[in-house]
This record gives sequence, structure tokens and C-alpha cells, in this order.
Amino acid sequence: MNSTEGLRPDDDSDDEGAQLNKSDREQKSPEEILAEMKLIGSYIENGAITFLMKEYTYLAVFITAFALAIFFFAEPEVGLAYTTVAFIIGGLTSILAGYIGMRVAVYSNIRTTRMCAIDIGKGFIVAHRAGQVLGFVLVGMALLVLVILLDVYKAMFIEEGSKELERYRVLFEMLAGYGLGGSTVALFGRVGGGIYTKAADVGSDLAGKNVAGLDEDDPSNPGVIADNVGDNVGDIAGMGSDLFGSLAESTCAALVVSASSQALIFDEGAMYFPLLITAAGIWASFFTTFFATNFVRVTMDNVEHTLKMQLVYSTIIMTCFVIPLAGFGLPEEFTIGVLEVTNFKAVACVLAGLWSGLVIGFVTEWYTSN
Repeated sequence: MNSTEGLRPDDDSDDEGAQLNKSDREQKSPEEILAEMKLIGSYIENGAITFLMKEYTYLAVFITAFALAIFFFAEPEVGLAYTTVAFIIGGLTSILAGYIGMRVAVYSNIRTTRMCAIDIGKGFIVAHRAGQVLGFVLVGMALLVLVILLDVYKAMFIEEGSKELERYRVLFEMLAGYGLGGSTVALFGRVGGGIYTKAADVGSDLAGKNVAGLDEDDPSNPGVIADNVGDNVGDIAGMGSDLFGSLAESTCAALVVSASSQALIFDEGAMYFPLLITAAGIWASFFTTFFATNFVRVTMDNVEHTLKMQLVYSTIIMTCFVIPLAGFGLPEEFTIGVLEVTNFKAVACVLAGLWSGLVIGFVTEWYTSN
């Protein structure tokens, strides 16, 4: 007997039922369709919140245990808790970033669907602005908390007027716990949410499309709810935590590297240069978003082109911001370790990473697109 026998119906009754359900939906009034969309949206929202609450419960236990290990084994001096506190704050901020991203997503999903049914250009604006809410909140919150943490630690750990470079090096290493906390939460968010996403997706497709013959994301398939819950908790909440962790880690790493230069540490503008780059990125994203949602008419034919051009615009704008920032924020010449560098050599490093990211993005898209 064929191994697939028994997995598919012997007659066309299920196919007819699927067609009947589709016909029934087409005959519904706009008000009934909207009510059905809101109902499904509420199921997805409740499922996503339930998943995150359970995930964050287990994550809180892990963060507590990890924080105790840091306190006893990773602090520079016995009795200090600078690294531990930074780790906990980084973890909590990452959790908050993921949760905010998930709530924005489930709030805007139904609205994007509704607007796309009316006009795809309007749907694009809703979706794009919803995504930017997470971007702005995440970066702004990460930057604000890091600046406050840096200033508080500096006041508590560094004596006023001190020129002891080793003291600053230890300070920035303790501050790196902030990035570690963000990355720890991101690990759970991306792995846990990703596994749930794939399990729900495969289960929904097997039961709905292969067995019952339903269309992709057909409301008649209960597994679609789990599938969409997985998309929100994995691709949104997990991604939000992941982006926060990457931002916090890279910024803290730049501060640690700067601790090898006396000129950078004792020049207030130079010390905050890594944070200024992040702040400039917020403005670059604002202008890019404003252009995409106010000056471009999005249709079915140019959605992909519009999104790809966002990368180009943001890279160009960011380049225009970074060059003058280096001129005003960094000394003309300074030493990092044993290297004699200039401010525009530092700019060259920033721009190399900026434009490399753009090139990698386009090359990846070229080889993976249809």
C-alpha cells in the first residue's frame, strides 16, 4: 500500500467544503469580514502574549542564576556589582524591546491587512510605520539607558578629575555586561521563538494544505493561528531582542576599544562618539522613513524596489552624518594602543562597515530572490 494512503481524503468532500467556505466568505458583508478579522487578530494577540509570558518566566530564572554567577566570578573586585547590575538592566531592556515590538506587530497586523484590501499603498504605509515604531523605540531606549548607565557608573566609579586610564578601562569592561544581558535574552527569543515558529508553520501546512486541501493561511485551519503567533513571537519579539543585543554589544565594544586611547577617554566628545553614531542613525532612519511613506507611491509592481531603495537612501544619509561627526567629535590625531590614527581613518572604518552591509544585503537578495 502506498505510504501516503490514508493521509488524503478518498473523495472530494473536503475540497468541496473548502470551496464552500471560500464562497461563504465572498458573500459576507464588509462588516462581517472586518469582525472576523478582528476575532482572528485577537486570537493571535492572546496567543503571542501567552507565549511571551511563559518564555519570560523561564528567562527570569536563567537571568537570575547567570547574574549570581557574574557577581561571584566576573566582577573586578569582591563586593562590587557593576557588571551584574549592567547585565540585569541589559536583559530587562532587551525583554522590553521584544515585548514592545510584539505588541506593535499584533496591533498593526489587522490594520495592515484591512488597508491592503483597500489599497496596497496604504497598507504599505501602515506596515512601514509600524516597523519603524519598533526601530525608533528600540534604538532610542537602548541609547538612553546606556547613556544613563555610563554617566551613573562614571560618577560612582571614577573620582572627579581622575586621569587614571586603567580605571576607565575597567569601567567600560563592567559596562559590557549591558550588551551581554541583551544578547542572553536575544538567544532565548530567537531560538525559542524560532523553534515555535517552524513547528507551527510546518504543522499548519501539513494539516491544512496537504491533508485538507485548504489554501495558505485559510481561516478554516486552526493551525493558522499558531502559525501567525509564531511569526510574531519569533520574527518580531525575537528579532527586537536580537537587534537590541547587537546594538548594545557593538556600542559597548567600541567603548572598550576606546579605553586604550588617552585622547579619546579624556575628551568628552570623543568618548561619546560611538553613541553619537547610533543617535545619527535614528535621524537617518527618520528621513528615510519620511521619504518612503510620503513621496513614493507604492503599487504591486514596485514594493520590492521601494524597500531595497530604503537601504540605499539610509546608507547615503548615514554617510553624510558620520563624516562631520568625526570631524567635530574626534581629535584630528590620536593613538589607539600602539597605532597612530586620524579622525578620518576612524571614519573610513565606520563607512567600510556601513557600505559593506549594503553590498552584502544586495548580493544576498540577488542569490536568494526568484
